[in-house]
Amino acid sequence: MSIRIKGTGSYVPERILTNADLEKMVETNDEWIRTRTGIEERRLASPEQATSDLAEQAARRALDQAGITGADLSAIVCATITPDYVFPSTGCLLQQKLGATNAFSFDLEAACSGLLYSLEVAYSLMKANKKYRYVLVVGAEKLSCIVNWADRNTCVLFGDGAGAVVLENVADDRPDFVIASDLHSDGSYTEILKLPAGGSRNPASPETVAAHQHSIFMAGKDVFKLAVNHMSASCRRVLEEAKVDASAIKLVIPHQANLRIIQSLAQRLDVPEDRVFININRFGNTSAASIGLCLDEAARAGRIQPGDYVLLTAFGGGLTWGAMLIQY
Repeated sequence: MSIRIKGTGSYVPERILTNADLEKMVETNDEWIRTRTGIEERRLASPEQATSDLAEQAARRALDQAGITGADLSAIVCATITPDYVFPSTGCLLQQKLGATNAFSFDLEAACSGLLYSLEVAYSLMKANKKYRYVLVVGAEKLSCIVNWADRNTCVLFGDGAGAVVLENVADDRPDFVIASDLHSDGSYTEILKLPAGGSRNPASPETVAAHQHSIFMAGKDVFKLAVNHMSASCRRVLEEAKVDASAIKLVIPHQANLRIIQSLAQRLDVPEDRVFININRFGNTSAASIGLCLDEAARAGRIQPGDYVLLTAFGGGLTWGAMLIQY
């Protein structure tokens, strides 16, 4: 059996929030945002759209490309930190929207590393049991609902969107799409990137709402250093495990958190920037949706072809991070 990528899909909402728009909302300016983050605009979901709605659009495009329907799916893994509800899971809501009556569904929360974690889980599930013919992996976020729009250090960074991948268990002897993977977490850094309130540790109250504790908190400088160090080390480990030189990689797809992080990563890996996929300028940081969005855009633009080596890497709250070398 061979596990391959059968289809990809992505979706971003119609509304565009530019840096010029943000200048009217907080004390910031276009030059400050671009030079520090590389972001020029981001997409925001409408009040009527929830994360499952964004996920549905990306999933349908992936299913269409794969030539299957929701009823063909065996499982759905949905990566998100902005679920529609604490429960039921966004995966179950997505299952109903897609008519995936034969699939079991669940959410996976690993922040910006969510899609990598989900691909690893789905791949391992399919390797363990051949009855799982098609599995849908989705990363989807409506981060605009957990952003403090009065905090200029964080509100400029985030956007909404979704990316999806359909995996197929094929009866042939071709290589699996996963060549090597390297995933990690470190709970000792929970305080530098988190959503302070809303869980059982700090339930919602008038006080938590007034203090904006239901919004993203990030210690940016600490996150920057750790992201570059951990992602580059993880990338080197998977290349070493796979015995693949960086020069053989067709495209590096990093989580789109900050352009300077991406550039630093490329330098450490000695990969030219024209072989690093970047769309942060148009979409900002979409957390778990980021890598799926990039993968779909790259594939549809012809930047990767079947058989190409593609290096995926991410870093997020938890802390979570990792890399995965795939053969598209």
